[in-house]
Amino acid sequence: MISINNLSVEFSAKSLFDNINYVINKKDKIALVGKNGAGKSTMLKIIAGLQQPTSGNVAVPRDITIGYLPQQMTLNDTMTVIEEVRSAFAHIDKLKERLDHYNEELATRTDYESASYQELIENMTSLTERLAMEESENAEAEIEKTLIGLGFTRKDFNRPTSEFSGGWRMRIELAKLLLRRPDVLLLDEPTNHLDIESIQWLESFLTQKADAVVLVSHDRAFIDNVTNRTIEISMGKIYDYSVNYSKFVELRKERIEQQMRAYQNQQKQIQDTEDFIERFRYKATKSVQVQSRIKQLAKIERIEVDEVDTSHLNLKFPPAPRSGDYPVIADNVGKAYGDHQVFDNATFTIKRGEKVAFVGKNGEGKSTLVKCIMGEIPFTGNLKIGHNVKIGYFAQNQAQLLDGEISVFDTIDRVAIGDIRTKIRDILGAFMFGGEASDKKVKVLSGGEKTRLAMIRLLLEPVNLLILDEPTNHLDMKTKDILKQAIKDFDGTVIVVSHDREFLDGLVEKVYEFGGGQVKECLGGIYDFLEKKKLASLQELELSRRPARAEKQSEPKQQAQPKPEPQPAAQPTEQPKRISYAEQREHEKMARRARKKVEEAEAEIARIEGLIKEIEAEIAGGRTDSEIFEQHSSLNKQLENAMSIWELASMDLDNFK
Repeated sequence: MISINNLSVEFSAKSLFDNINYVINKKDKIALVGKNGAGKSTMLKIIAGLQQPTSGNVAVPRDITIGYLPQQMTLNDTMTVIEEVRSAFAHIDKLKERLDHYNEELATRTDYESASYQELIENMTSLTERLAMEESENAEAEIEKTLIGLGFTRKDFNRPTSEFSGGWRMRIELAKLLLRRPDVLLLDEPTNHLDIESIQWLESFLTQKADAVVLVSHDRAFIDNVTNRTIEISMGKIYDYSVNYSKFVELRKERIEQQMRAYQNQQKQIQDTEDFIERFRYKATKSVQVQSRIKQLAKIERIEVDEVDTSHLNLKFPPAPRSGDYPVIADNVGKAYGDHQVFDNATFTIKRGEKVAFVGKNGEGKSTLVKCIMGEIPFTGNLKIGHNVKIGYFAQNQAQLLDGEISVFDTIDRVAIGDIRTKIRDILGAFMFGGEASDKKVKVLSGGEKTRLAMIRLLLEPVNLLILDEPTNHLDMKTKDILKQAIKDFDGTVIVVSHDREFLDGLVEKVYEFGGGQVKECLGGIYDFLEKKKLASLQELELSRRPARAEKQSEPKQQAQPKPEPQPAAQPTEQPKRISYAEQREHEKMARRARKKVEEAEAEIARIEGLIKEIEAEIAGGRTDSEIFEQHSSLNKQLENAMSIWELASMDLDNFK
């Protein structure tokens, strides 16, 4: 579909890419990996057409559309959220032009049996279905599903985009990008501003609805779940593997080992040849053999071992002084900002030595409760910090609080006290700031380097309660693994605020979920929590479907008993004063339309459920071929989508009651 041909890029006489070739196919889900500075973001910009290579080209067919999400972008602040996201459908006119072009081509073609003709038919069918969806009323449902999936609430839809933080506005841009349904999605760190639930929704979208995807991410669980191909950029070359990231790591290790063995064998051969030449160079009887060995040596194509990052972060937290048995005891703790209650009645106890996670959607109070524990903000209820508890706190914006105008060494020297000042160079070396790197100004450091520098502060004084708020932001996978192991080995108590499932897996034994103004405790690891939450969500959805249907049957009884509904009866007396006849008619019309959508969605759910029962009956009867299981899986996905549409339609109908 997209062909990268003989691509080379040079910066300041340094080669970033050297004659690279590969192809992005229609259904590829590609993870672009490599160490920091290898050129991953540059590669995405070149494919997107935003940057030109030194030589070579990217061949993109005329009908292929590309969507690109950079790490940083200029955002529009002049519209509401829903208005901004609706602009994603401005491309429909271009799609119609493509369809007209296909129709014209179809009218002149006669090679009915050729592969290109079949491809033309497939493209027309796909484009027709896409236009039908985007021009139908389902487009609004798709917008709502996408925004809700990315963490917005319906109350947010009509808020100006200027009211949202940079991270939330990035979600708006991501929503627009996904709704455009480009043929190729280029995503640079798309999970940076997403919580766990939004990341899981994005995973589902990319695997089920997106065509080709090329993404850069340090979230191992995310790229493992989404991708089926891994392209590594190393020393200006690429290595292409048709596997996900975890399998790639194993294969890469094998590749390096094979290269090392071949390199060592070749080095031995070269050394033996050079020894022979040196030994017999001046003997006339061996001159022919010497000349032959010299020519042989010149023809050897030297084996290079791929670049291996041998720098090692030596991270180990100091031994924790003994604290009381219960470092944190919360009793009915609450926090509100004006009329907005962030959370209330939070009651829990964290025991000495426990490692727990705070998870939930952004804005639900995770960092707020951390600030309550730190005593930075007032709150209601009782919050007791245990005996002899010494807190080490890594804030979410810790790296941004560093002074950019001073050096790495001075940053640590200014906060170090006592004998530790004599060991600053050793500590910096352990954090890969050895030699000249310690004299760099902080402002020239990358995001990951600033995070490492901020982390050093936690090592300057022994603590027994570590509170880490998003500690993995900007850290690459290797550094995250080292930090995770250091926290595992730490003998004190740990509270981690994070959305990185792979980082939390095997690290925490208890999860506190923030949502709906509550803080709920869940025993077990992060995947235990997610599994329980998935089951709870399915049960809630099933229960919400049943009352909706039962409500219709119980309507006559409710009409015969008007006493329980005194308040709604007062509303009609006020409506004529505020609502004109035309507005009332329009309101009724919209209510009928919403009711029809619910009925259509319920009919579709019933239809799909019937088909699933038929297939399950065939399986029970002994049919076990792969086709029947594929049909069963496909229908279950259709059912999930139909239930989502029903849920949105029901929410619409509720607004007219």
